[in-house]
Amino acid sequence: MRSNRTIRQSKHNNIKGSVRGQIIDAVSIHERPPEVDDRAVPGHWEGDLISGFNNTHIATLVERSSRFTILFKVKGKDTQSVVSALT
Repeated sequence: MRSNRTIRQSKHNNIKGSVRGQIIDAVSIHERPPEVDDRAVPGHWEGDLISGFNNTHIATLVERSSRFTILFKVKGKDTQSVVSALT
């Protein structure tokens, strides 16, 4: 049952203020060129990495105007594995 007490946390194992899970020097999606927003020009691709159970990963590429989708099985979520799968 819940109580109104706060949960004690160690000073050393506290994740407040850390940058875990955040992209450093990330560029906002709002800074895209205006022709990308209307999806009229073919050839603009969006990529994503999906991480699943038991350390499985899938990279996706989606063409924005036709919604053509390509899925790649990736060995790991590091940059070298993803780039080698996409090339």
